[in-house]
Amino acid sequence: MSTQFDVLIIGAGMVGATTAAALSATHRVGLVEAEEQAGYHTTGRSAAIWILNYGPPEVRVLTGLSRDFFMDPPEDIATTALGTTRPIIYLAPEAQTSFLDALIAQDLGISEISLAEVKAQVPAYIEGYAIRAGFENSSFDMDVAALHQGYLRRTRQNGGQLMLRSRAGKITRKDGNWHVETTGGTIVTAPIVVNAAGAWGDEVAAIAGLPPIGLVPCRRTAAIIDPAPYDVANWPLVQAADHSWYIRPEARSKLMVTPCDETPMHPHDVQPDELDVAIGIDRMQQALAIEVRRVEHSWAGLRTFSADRNLAFGFDTEAPGFFWCVGQGGYGIQTAPAAGQLVADMIASRDPGPAGSIIPAINPMRFRR
Repeated sequence: MSTQFDVLIIGAGMVGATTAAALSATHRVGLVEAEEQAGYHTTGRSAAIWILNYGPPEVRVLTGLSRDFFMDPPEDIATTALGTTRPIIYLAPEAQTSFLDALIAQDLGISEISLAEVKAQVPAYIEGYAIRAGFENSSFDMDVAALHQGYLRRTRQNGGQLMLRSRAGKITRKDGNWHVETTGGTIVTAPIVVNAAGAWGDEVAAIAGLPPIGLVPCRRTAAIIDPAPYDVANWPLVQAADHSWYIRPEARSKLMVTPCDETPMHPHDVQPDELDVAIGIDRMQQALAIEVRRVEHSWAGLRTFSADRNLAFGFDTEAPGFFWCVGQGGYGIQTAPAAGQLVADMIASRDPGPAGSIIPAINPMRFRR
């Protein structure tokens, strides 16, 4: 194993993998990953739906720039499309009509539909729950595992190295290089280190002797249920207009249910809370006549937000060569192709193209002012 690199990336989740793949053709790249499996935490627990209107404007730029990659990926990443069409229905009870109006006003492809159309697409819909509904047909399911593995494969083919079970225990800068000592005792060095540690982003900065930028990991809970006798394979994703719950088909015959919880947590291997599972099911059953006999599986993941819920990409002005790549919240997978390329272009001082317009707004140093 090499110990000297051009760029060290701490965290081999989706954004770490995409950045590594985008840099590895021209740089010696090392991916330092604490777990036995890359993408074990947030990446491996994603709900995997691409939604153009989700997130702040800068996120939407990267989401839009990523669409073609999902639908027609390079052959070394995947041989078939990584997206499968999955429309979204937004249900608005009387108290949520302002949320529906705001969604439609964004002019990003959400239009109003009749409740009769809702019932035709989702036979379990309980008439009277909503007074209005919206429809979005540009969204799609993402094959997260194939995308992530494709990026890791490209990185390895370009000579990059993935170091699993290598938690960063000490990070120091000396003679123009960052020295990262892993829990296994190996010391790897590079002039540039990328903090792509997700929920652990502030902790990695602290290890490097830098102040935090105020990241907040939040738990998101999900459960799998059997919706029989309904055949849900071709159902749209159905959610409340205020984003207080949603369901989407899973493995063709099941449904995933979430209360869209965002409970602040310290970074750890987060587990589902039974109350959140029950809340998600209760909210769904107010809108859909689906009997839940048992929860077949439940899990939780961490979605990590900055204080303004926007991305934090850029060099730290207090530490030469330390690059922040955090704050993806719930947008990390759907923005991955464009986000990884943008980060690589920023590091390599290349023209980032259309994505460059968002760089000032996502500067992580805005939290140090």
